[in-house]
Amino acid sequence: MTTALSRQVAAELLGSMLLTGVVIGSGILASRLADGNDAVALLGNTLATAAILYVLIHALGPVSGAHFNPAVTLIMALRRQLTPTAAIVYGLAQIAGCILGAWLAHAMFELPILQASTHVRAGPAQMLSEGVATFALLFAILFVSRWKAEAVPTAVALVITAGYWWTASTSFANPAISIARAMSDTFAGVRPADVPGFIAGQIAGALLAWAASVALLPKDRQT
Repeated sequence: MTTALSRQVAAELLGSMLLTGVVIGSGILASRLADGNDAVALLGNTLATAAILYVLIHALGPVSGAHFNPAVTLIMALRRQLTPTAAIVYGLAQIAGCILGAWLAHAMFELPILQASTHVRAGPAQMLSEGVATFALLFAILFVSRWKAEAVPTAVALVITAGYWWTASTSFANPAISIARAMSDTFAGVRPADVPGFIAGQIAGALLAWAASVALLPKDRQT
């Protein structure tokens, strides 16, 4: 692995860890403070997630592209912005980082490090929601970067903020974070048995967003 790729992979691992730590950690604290009010808990979870996404993309975007998401990495590889080898190691780093982030959140709140979620998120509507959420995320990245690249951090933070509230699944939109959230029996968790459906929806949504970019964006700026 080259020095440049090692640096990029380290950035993806670090960013994925911090993102997941915030998603799960804010979910734990929000649910404790909300005293059973799920709407208030979700609002706290949403604001923390959007805030850290904005910061992480600004901080690590120049290093690795700030994917933190195998679905994003897949599309960038299809657009030939990453080699297959780089895409694979990015994906592995993202999964590892997200798992470490879940463990970090558990440790900060004095919970058992190793857990399995019991939060049921099953059914076609949940899979559809994840497809829609991931489509919206990739749509924002691909289209906003075409017209105003510096606005991508804001666009991503806003699309995830919206996704928490308009999708039935609360917008995971990320295979790596779905895996990690299956390992956390907290407010942000998802039952392990439901993760394959989530990932299938996420990949389908990402591919549809890529197809939309191919169809609608000027040909000279698609790759």
